[in-house]
Formats: sequence, C-alpha cells, structure tokens
Amino acid sequence: MSEHIRITRNRREFLCDAFGGFGALALGAMLQQDAIRAASLNPLAPKPPHMAAKAKSVLFLFMSGGPSHMETYDPKPLLNKLNGQKRPDSFGEAKYQFVTPDAKLLGTKRTFKRYGKSGIEVSDLFPHTAECVDDMAIIRSCHGDMVVHSAAQYQLFTGRVIPGFPSMGSWTLYGLGSESDSLPAYVVMPDPHGAQEAGQPMYSNGFLPAIYQPTMFRPGDKPVLNLDLPKGVTMAERRKTIDFLKGLNEANMAADDSEYAARINAYDLAFKMQTEAPAIFDLSTEPQETLDMYGIGKQPTDDYGRRCLLSRRLIEKGVRFVCPVSGGGTGNLQWDAHDNIEENHLRMASQTDQPVAALLKDLKRRGLLDTTLVVWGGEFGRSPESQGSKGRDHHNLGFRCGWREAESRAVRLSAPPMRSDSRR
Repeated sequence: MSEHIRITRNRREFLCDAFGGFGALALGAMLQQDAIRAASLNPLAPKPPHMAAKAKSVLFLFMSGGPSHMETYDPKPLLNKLNGQKRPDSFGEAKYQFVTPDAKLLGTKRTFKRYGKSGIEVSDLFPHTAECVDDMAIIRSCHGDMVVHSAAQYQLFTGRVIPGFPSMGSWTLYGLGSESDSLPAYVVMPDPHGAQEAGQPMYSNGFLPAIYQPTMFRPGDKPVLNLDLPKGVTMAERRKTIDFLKGLNEANMAADDSEYAARINAYDLAFKMQTEAPAIFDLSTEPQETLDMYGIGKQPTDDYGRRCLLSRRLIEKGVRFVCPVSGGGTGNLQWDAHDNIEENHLRMASQTDQPVAALLKDLKRRGLLDTTLVVWGGEFGRSPESQGSKGRDHHNLGFRCGWREAESRAVRLSAPPMRSDSRR
C-alpha cells in the first residue's frame, strides 16, 4: 500500500499524520502548557540556574554575636606590641558602640599556627577546624554599615539594615526551588538559649510569597512536633484525608491562584514529613564513629554537634538552605564578648569547633562538599581596643567572612575579621 494512503493504526500516528504533522505540534504545545501549570501549582519545584554551577545547597553556620577576628583567623602581631597603649592617630578613626575615646589597645592571648599546604594561620581556639584549612578560603575584607546587633544581622541576611526584606535563604529558594518534596526547603535551627536581637524577621521571606519562608526547627531531641500519627489513625487513612482535602481545594482553586496552591503544597509536605522525616531526625542510626566525630553524647559539643549532623542529613536529602545557629539569648550567651573576650570565646569555640570540623569532613567524604556552599561567620567583628579591661566592643569596619565554595573547592570561613592590611 502506497504511503500516502497508509491506514492510521493508532492515535500517535493520527496526530503525526493530521495536517502534515501539525497535530503532533499542537499536542506538544498543550503538554508544555500543562507542565507550566503544574510548575505554578508548586512554586518550590526545582528550577535550573541562569548559569551552570556545582553548588546545589547552602549551609550557613551563623555565629551570632560577632566573633573576634583577632582571636580566630586574623593574627595581628602589631596589636600585641601596642597592648595597653592608645591607638596611634595615624591609624585613623574608628567609632564603636561602647568603647570610650581613651580606651587602650588590647592584645590577644591566643596563639596562631600555620596549617596545611596553604599555610593559613588559625588560632588555637580551633584545633579541629584547622585540620580542614586547605578546604577553606578566609576573607579578611568584610565590612558592614551598622554597629548594633539587630541592624547588622538584618544586613547580613537580607542586605538591608531594616526588617521586611527577603533573607538569603528565601531568595535562594525563590530562584532555585527545592530538590526535596518531603522536607522543608529552607531550615533554620536556632540556638536553644533563644533568639537574637533581630529575631525571626532576619530569616524571613520579607515581601516574597509566604511559601519561601523558613521552617524554624525546635531545639532538643524533637526539632519538629506532631510527626507521629494520632492514635488509632493508619497511614492509609491519613493519606485518604489529605487526598480529600486536596480535591476540595483544587475544585475551588483558580488556575492562577499561587497562594492557594502553596497551601495545598503545605498539606502534602506535612503528610510526607510524617512518613519520611522521623527517619531523618533519628540520629541513632548513624555509626558510633560518626557520632563521636561530631562530639555527640558529650559536653560541650552535644547540642551543636547534633544540629550539624542533622544539617548534613538534610543536605543529603535535597534541602536547599540550612542555617544552624550558634549563640542565642542575650549578651554573653552569644559570641558577644563585651566583658571577657577570653572566657566568652573559649566557651563558644569549645561548643562549635569539633562539630564544624566534623561537618566539613563528613560532607567531603560523602562527596557533598563539591555541591554545598558552606559559610561560617557573624554579623561583625570585635574592636582592637578594650571595653572595660578584658572585653571587646562591636566592630563593623573590618571583619572576616569565610566559605567553602563548591566551584573553587574552597571553604569561606566567615569569622569576623579585619582586612589583613587594616591597622584599626
């Protein structure tokens, strides 16, 4: 039988033959529209970046309160030589919050050594993290516009010194979507001592739709409540309830109602978390060697070690942005060493050094460090002059921010530092 009178044998051939193949083109166009509508129903669907990149997720190790660059990653030999003297006028003026004009320079009691092939100098506060120094890039040229915690924290997370703007986590989620459909895409794990001066607005979605807001985990053994099914309710019954609610919602939803679609997505996520998240939070399934590496089960590393290990497990499951916070409440419970820089930083570093190093090593051995941008830092640094006799004030004019960058294979470790060429 000649081809031009071939009998159509199925629907696919009919679409290809109809009007010279235009039927297949029409079908392709309709399928594309369905895909676009499906994407609009889930604003968190993964989106390709504008440019190819290795990094798929972000881990921001937020050291709240302002770690001192001079005690961490930015040695200042001249500061020790001038200890007890006034800052020379030739160094220029630096305004602080509480330091008086007649304050004296305060040398550091910390010692520094060069580590790794890179020879980067690291303080003795971080003997564990120092072992990862060749995976780090330490930036000593950061500065901020504000010297108070709240405004500096807003600027750190949102780029603005006032609340109401989207955080870096929300923007990341808005631009790239989520790779996990059973876990929150943007997670903040606060310090158990409480919130910071800027409060939850510094992590928030600002003017972006509510679906891009963070999920705030609780401190302790149960980061998320109500993950267990109610007594007498089976998983099949719960799934039937969710499907019924979804059907009612979709029946009343306009095609372009993104807010309503976000609500439907929240119901589905909650159900999926009940089925999958409990396993994520159960750290007892980890080998004892891993628990020991993070310092879990001993003080003072147990709490931050648990949150760092949970961060790795979340990243492993496709969570896009995770922020485990060190420092909460007020004053000395953060990296806010107004009264005694030695006592404060020795205590805070002892809680975080081993867990942070374990997190970097664990990510690397699992191949996740190549696809995860790790950032360590606070909202500003500390003053070279003493506040009182043993403390340091806030210092926003020069501090450090560090990363582990997937593209360049470097970790920018962000301890507030001054510029390496700064003499303030």
